[in-house]
Amino acid sequence: MNKNKIAITLGIMCMLLTIAIAIQIRTTKNNSLTVGQTLKENSLRDEVLKWKEKYDNKYKELEVAKKQLEKERQQSTSTDENSIKKQEELKKINAYLGLADVEGEGLIITVKDNTSTSKMGTAEDVAHDGDIRELVNELKNAGAEAISVNDQRITPYTAINCIGTVVLVNDERIGVPFVIKAIGNQERLWGALTRPGGFVEILKSWGINVDIKKVNNVQIGKYTGVLNYKTMENTK
Repeated sequence: MNKNKIAITLGIMCMLLTIAIAIQIRTTKNNSLTVGQTLKENSLRDEVLKWKEKYDNKYKELEVAKKQLEKERQQSTSTDENSIKKQEELKKINAYLGLADVEGEGLIITVKDNTSTSKMGTAEDVAHDGDIRELVNELKNAGAEAISVNDQRITPYTAINCIGTVVLVNDERIGVPFVIKAIGNQERLWGALTRPGGFVEILKSWGINVDIKKVNNVQIGKYTGVLNYKTMENTK
């Protein structure tokens, strides 16, 4: 009997011990799962925080880039406006110097020698270089923006001279008929040339033939020679 009791007692103790071990293992496993889950959550949280920090930094860089782009865009626009203004100024300068083809309303004046027999053989029966110069000056004073004589563009440096019976404009030989083209306000140019007592009236009194026409689209070519700046110095 004692042996049976002892065996039963040992069996019960082994069973209780087994149950206790099983409970302990389950508890440990649950704790491990809880700890593992907590560690995983902490790791994910750290990863999220890292990506958020990267996003914030990239967002700040993007904002800086946007501001820089806008600044460059404004500078580019300002540069374009300045460039356009400079190009317009350059066009005006080239037109004034005769270095650009131009067109616009104006006059075409044709000057021919005297064909009347009453004055032929006199000094007044032919048009001279001085007559062309005077007509050009009349047009300039009336506000002509561009002038040519027999397609020779008049520039600030143009000389109109004669050698014998030949007239030189820009050192190029030209002869009658002299065709003078002028671009500018038609009425003003017309009034300057046709006014009573004006130079055209004087030429006609000498028998010189002067024909003046208003033209809505006068075309004047640019000066094709080389401008010589003999006395002008660059001060910059």
